[in-house]
Amino acid sequence: MNRRLLFLLASLSPTLVFAEGCDVLTRSQSPSVPVVESHSCYEYEGMPVNAIDWSCSNESKDMLTSTKKKVDQCDDHYQASCIATLTQESLANPHSTSKDKNSKSLNIPDNAQVTTYYYGAEHLAQSKTDCESGGGHWKTK
Repeated sequence: MNRRLLFLLASLSPTLVFAEGCDVLTRSQSPSVPVVESHSCYEYEGMPVNAIDWSCSNESKDMLTSTKKKVDQCDDHYQASCIATLTQESLANPHSTSKDKNSKSLNIPDNAQVTTYYYGAEHLAQSKTDCESGGGHWKTK
């Protein structure tokens, strides 16, 4: 019964989606620069349709190259995940989370979250530290 109610609410609010994903493959440009996670995917929940488009654009960052591809949802064969409150900063940088869960943004709904799934993470301990130090909730599968 709760599922039916959820689908009914979703159909009444077509501008919001429950999840959109961005699949990210990261490669190092130099053997001396380690890659913490080589394959991850993040989803926005409780955000307007296509809100992920800007952050999911392809870009290079110094010694790391990331290839990003928008997906309907992230694959469920992950090693671990980080769930955090979606903030203005995390819209620009999906790995950024907020310790201040009470901070308000005019553009982000109160219930919006970002979930990052880690598939090919060579240094999961570092990813966990980054998640929790930013106020996120870490979960291993």
